[in-house]
Amino acid sequence: MTFKATLIGPGILIDSLSSIAELIDEGIFKITQNGITLVAADRAMVAVADFHLSKAAFQEYDVDADQSMGLNILNLLSVLKRSSGKDTLKFDLVGNRLHIEMVGDGRRKFVVPLVDLTQDEIPQIEQLEFAAKVELRPDILQSGIEDAEIVSDSVLFMTSPGKFTMRSEGDSSSAELEMEKGNAKMPVLEADSETKSRYPLDYLKKMFKAAKIADSVTLQFGQDYPMKISFKAGDRASLKFVLAPRVSDAE
Repeated sequence: MTFKATLIGPGILIDSLSSIAELIDEGIFKITQNGITLVAADRAMVAVADFHLSKAAFQEYDVDADQSMGLNILNLLSVLKRSSGKDTLKFDLVGNRLHIEMVGDGRRKFVVPLVDLTQDEIPQIEQLEFAAKVELRPDILQSGIEDAEIVSDSVLFMTSPGKFTMRSEGDSSSAELEMEKGNAKMPVLEADSETKSRYPLDYLKKMFKAAKIADSVTLQFGQDYPMKISFKAGDRASLKFVLAPRVSDAE
């Protein structure tokens, strides 16, 4: 089976994997005619990552049959970070090894061994149905998360037909971010009724390392329900996370 691909500028791949690696050590990358995908859950089954690097992201992409490669994500990431932002990356899967060539000021070659992995059972995230949807700029959401971190280890997300709110409360302090519908920096707010759910900040912080790849982020959640966080880089890549709620702390 053949897999050869050329990627100009490794930024999207590095930024996406940097966020995933905060939660997940290793995973099975599936190679298809349309691109490369990774769906994996963290060991605590609190979060699921769904990554897709499209064929459109590559200058050259040669795959003769669907195939899979198990990789240690941290190991792969440490190699990719040796590249510069202007390097061209060439991938070639040979047997049980992934050959990576970096072409820039010079030519460097690395070999990353495949890992024999079995696909763990992953929650069926595509079956989730959400009551609320919000799209806003990543920097605004990042600011809300940093505000919340000052006072607590979790944050409450709330929507109503006309407003989106993030709120965090400690023993004697609180932090709140509020945005009204119609705000140009929040182009989408879809909520038929009041909805709220609480999520752990440590996970959110790790996920938002992926904000570098996207101009906007989409949140979908329900009442005391998992949240889906979606980052999209045009037609080149998408990274989605599903995060379980902290129901015991919900208000």
